[in-house]
Amino acid sequence: MRVYVPLTVPGLAEAHKAGKLGPAPLVAYAVTPALREWYVSDDIEELEYAALSRAAAASLRLLAGEPAAARRRVVVAVDVPDQDAVADPDRALVASALGEVRIASAVPLAKAAAVHVDADDAVDDVEAAAQALGAADQGDDDAQFTVDGAEDHELLWYGVQEIPNLIA
Repeated sequence: MRVYVPLTVPGLAEAHKAGKLGPAPLVAYAVTPALREWYVSDDIEELEYAALSRAAAASLRLLAGEPAAARRRVVVAVDVPDQDAVADPDRALVASALGEVRIASAVPLAKAAAVHVDADDAVDDVEAAAQALGAADQGDDDAQFTVDGAEDHELLWYGVQEIPNLIA
C-alpha cells in the first residue's frame, strides 16, 4: 500500500540521517475505505492524489508548530504492507481524519518511492497559511481563504536520491 507521510524539511533531514521515518507510531495518509467513500471515485490516481493532499495539509499543521522550519510542505510517499497501515475505525468518518492511517513501526527510508515538496514560489503562501491555520480552525473565513491559498500550490515530485539537495 502506498502511504503518504507528512513531514517538514527538518523532519526530512532527521529521516535522512536516521535512514528511517519515525518514531513510531507514524501518522500517514492512504487510500482508505472512508476516503474512497468520501471522494466517491474509483480512479486510483485521483484517490492517491486526495491522500497526498491530506498529507500536505497535515504537513502544513506540522509547520504551524515549527516556526523555525523552512516554509515548505513535505510529504514522503512510502510503500508498506497493507496490514501495516491501520485506519482508526472510530475516526473513519471524521472529515479531518479522512485517509489517516497509523503505522506501528518506523519505516526504512529505503522503502520511499518519492518525496513531494513545495516549490520556491509557494513559500510565502505556505508561511501565511501556517500563521492563519489557528484562526481558520476557529471558523474565520478570511483565514480559511489564506489556508486554501497554500493548497493551490502543487507539490513537486523528487526522487529519493534527491533528498540531500532538498535538505541542504
